[in-house]
Amino acid sequence: MKVAVVGAGWAGMAAAVTATQAGHHATVFEAARAVGGRARALNGTFPDGTPVVLDNGQHILIGAYSDTLKLMRTVGVDPEATLLRLPLTLLFPDGDGLALPDWPSPLDALAGIATAKGWSWADKWSLLRATTGWQLGGFACAPQTSVADLCRTLTPTVLATMIDPLCVSALNTPAARASGQVFLTVLRDSLFGGRGSSNLLLPRADLATLFPQAAATWLQAQGGVLQLGTRVDQLAPQHPGTGWLVNGQAFDAVLWATSSSNAALALVESARAAPETIATHMQTWAATAQALQFEAIATVYAHAANAHLSQPMLALRSDAAYPAQFVFDRGQLGGPQGLLAFVVSASEGDRDTLQTQVLAQAQAQLGLALTPLQTVVEKRATFACTPGLVRPTQAIAPGLWACGDYVDGPYPATLEGAVRSGAAAAGLLQN
Repeated sequence: MKVAVVGAGWAGMAAAVTATQAGHHATVFEAARAVGGRARALNGTFPDGTPVVLDNGQHILIGAYSDTLKLMRTVGVDPEATLLRLPLTLLFPDGDGLALPDWPSPLDALAGIATAKGWSWADKWSLLRATTGWQLGGFACAPQTSVADLCRTLTPTVLATMIDPLCVSALNTPAARASGQVFLTVLRDSLFGGRGSSNLLLPRADLATLFPQAAATWLQAQGGVLQLGTRVDQLAPQHPGTGWLVNGQAFDAVLWATSSSNAALALVESARAAPETIATHMQTWAATAQALQFEAIATVYAHAANAHLSQPMLALRSDAAYPAQFVFDRGQLGGPQGLLAFVVSASEGDRDTLQTQVLAQAQAQLGLALTPLQTVVEKRATFACTPGLVRPTQAIAPGLWACGDYVDGPYPATLEGAVRSGAAAAGLLQN
């Protein structure tokens, strides 16, 4: 089949690679001049003018990201070389927190809980009792249950030092309004998903190098087409059952892999000229996508010659004044020495205020006086992963499918969710 993929983010490139593997011919349209979407490389500079490659957000992967790791290998990226694999560690600068040993699952989680620093036996018992209950319940809960509801029997220490950081990093939504079911799914596949599934995989390369750029090179080597700087402003069905026109070019099928808001706008416009039966499906899908709410993520890059963390990643104690939940030592991850990346998930406020607060947090919690390099605020980084959320389906209309981290599925807005969605959409193609 001749397939159009609209969007060259992680979902779009996963869709293009998977479609090509199945014997189809893929043409990828991307409005930007670079691949990667919301997980891409950025060019920055140090105060002295030295160039440095940053990312538009500090991402991590985990060992349970099986589809992402598989596709990385397919396009020639070695995960062992480009990702630093560590047992799950949620340690704070003072040494308190959770650190799992490199043991088989779930023994690693049990040992990590038993040896957690700064936790009383009451803290540990509350978590062991809760996790046992979740496991016996098949990691399922009522659709309207929030993470806060799910964890109401846990002690304040466990909530503050484990649940809240995990929830906001995985779902990018505060526990009080985050989906309990999606959180349980993440816990099931990571902490109880087999040996290594809970491991942290910290990128040693920029996000473009990690997958999308290699996927673009692989795609073109297989005869696929990548059109950067090309916005799709025309999507029209041909005669029933005969495919679609994308910017006037005929395709047998279309995999739409842009953001939900972009997709909704495009489909509303396209539906105006579509036959009524198709238009109704497109309008219904667009309405569901437009109903999604969004959460922002801010990443503050800062530098000091003497900046060095005890771990490549540390958790931070966050509140309204000190908003960052995690800090990454990019010097330990293949980047310049002294470069730190602070992550503020579900961020609020303007860029300058966030940057000022994070620099004060670094001084107070790390004892570091840092010089800011760049602060990136992705205002629509993820959808708000709330209880009972209705997400857009993969199918839009005959021969037209959506893929992206927001499309209906078990995972929150993660790289793995995007990749799985792209691969699943390509799998729906039929000769």
